[in-house]
Amino acid sequence: MKKIFSIVAMILLLGVSAFAEAEKSTKLLETSRFPVLIGLILFAFVIIYYIQKAKSGQHIFIRRIAGLNAIDDALGRATEMGKPVLYVPGIGGISELQTLASISILGHIAKKTASYETDLYVPLRDPMVYSTATEVVRESYLGAGRPDAFRENMVEFLTSDQFGYVAGVDGYMVRENPAANFYLGSFWAESLILAETGNSVGSIQIAGTANPSQLPFFIASCDYTLIGEELYAAGAYLSTDPKSKGSLKGQDMGKLAVMIVIIVFALLNVVRNATGMESLSNMLNWLDKFFAMKG
Repeated sequence: MKKIFSIVAMILLLGVSAFAEAEKSTKLLETSRFPVLIGLILFAFVIIYYIQKAKSGQHIFIRRIAGLNAIDDALGRATEMGKPVLYVPGIGGISELQTLASISILGHIAKKTASYETDLYVPLRDPMVYSTATEVVRESYLGAGRPDAFRENMVEFLTSDQFGYVAGVDGYMVRENPAANFYLGSFWAESLILAETGNSVGSIQIAGTANPSQLPFFIASCDYTLIGEELYAAGAYLSTDPKSKGSLKGQDMGKLAVMIVIIVFALLNVVRNATGMESLSNMLNWLDKFFAMKG
C-alpha cells in the first residue's frame, strides 16, 4: 500500500506542478487546466486498480499478439534444425524507448535459448547497448540455470557505422543461416536490407518497430510484425510479473475510455448539427469550454 500511496502522491505533485502559475501569472494554480488533472488522477487509479487485481491472482485478459505467440515456435524451429537464433535490437541508443523495449524482449528470448540449448547471436552498433545487452543475456542464462552455456561472443559489438553494421549482420546471416531472426527496436534505412537477406536464407522472421516509415518493409518481408505500441507492450506481455501486466491492462483501459469519449462527443455533435437542439448545443458548448483549457 505504501508504494501505491507514493505513486498517487507523485502524480498529484506532477499535476500541481503542471498547473502552477504560468509565466508572469499571479495564480497559484491554473484552474482552467483542472480537466487534465482530473483525467490524470482517474487514469492513475485505473492503472493501480488493475495492478492490485493482477497481484491478487485474478485473471486479466490481454489480447493475444500473433508475433509474440510465434516466438516459441521460431525458437523451437531453430532448436530442431540445430541452427542459431539471430537477435537484432535495432540501431538506436540506450536512451531510446524502442531499444529498452527490445532489450526487455531479449531477456525473455535469451532465457528460452538457454533452456533449449540453442545458439544465440546478438550483434550491436552502440557500446552502451552492448554493455546492457551482455548483462541481460548473462542474467537470463543464469536465471535459466545454465550459466555455463553463456559465452561472451554471443553478444558482439560490430561497428558504429550504420551500413557497416548492416553488412556485418548480413554476412553473418549468409554464413550461418540462422533459423530464426528477430528485428525488434529502432530501424531506419537498413530495415529492408536486413529483412530481405534473412528472407533469402529461409529464416523465420519476427520484426517490430515504432517507426511508421519502416513498417511496410517489415510487413512485406517478415513472417510476423509488431506494429507501434505492440513493441512497447511486448515486455509486459511476455512477463509473468503482475505489476507489468496490470499496468499494461490499465493503460489499455484508459485509452479505451478516451476513444469512447471521442466517439460519444462526435455523435452528439452530429445530432446537434442535424437537429439544432438548443439544450444539447448549450451542453456541448459548456463542455467545449471546460476541456479547452483556456485561461
